[in-house]
Amino acid sequence: MVHKSKTRLKTVAAPIVPQTREEVSDLIAGIGIDSREITLMEVEMNDAMARIKEEYEQLAEPCRRRIEAAQRGVQAFCEANRLELTAQGKVKTHQFTTGEVSWRTRPPSVRITGEESVMFSLRSLGLTRFLRVKEEINREAILNEPSAVAGVPGIRISQLEDFVVTPFEVELSARGVS
Repeated sequence: MVHKSKTRLKTVAAPIVPQTREEVSDLIAGIGIDSREITLMEVEMNDAMARIKEEYEQLAEPCRRRIEAAQRGVQAFCEANRLELTAQGKVKTHQFTTGEVSWRTRPPSVRITGEESVMFSLRSLGLTRFLRVKEEINREAILNEPSAVAGVPGIRISQLEDFVVTPFEVELSARGVS
C-alpha cells in the first residue's frame, strides 16, 4: 500500500508595482472599490447575523421561561427541605438522580457610591490605610522633556511612520432635505 502525501504550496501574491502615476492612481481607485465592496459585505453579513440571532432568541424564549420556572420550583422545594438535604447543614450539595443542587456563599464584595466623598470621609476619620496611592511613570511628561531622560536605561522614545493609502470617496447627500 503506497501512501501519497499531499503537497500544499503556499504562495504570497506578488505585489503589484505600478510603473507610472496613472497606474498608481488606478491601483488606489481599485483599493477604494474593493474596500467599499468589503464594507457592503460586512453590512450584509451583520444584517443576516442579526436576523438569525433574533430568530433563535425567539425560538429559545419558551425554553428560557420553562427553565426559570423550573429553577424557581426546585429552589422553593430545596429551601423548604434544606436541613434534610444538607444533612442538618453539614454539606452544601445534594445529589438527586438527575442532577444536583448546591448552596454557595459568594466572596464578600465592596461597593462604593460617591467615591470622592468616601475618600474624604476616610481621610477625616484617619482611616487612610484604606486609601491607595498609585505611583506610575508619566509617559506624557517624558515626551514633553525627552532630553531630561536621554541617559536613563529602560526608556526609549520611538516614533514610527505609517504609509496610508486613502482612496477618495464622495458621500451622497440626502435628497429633499433642506
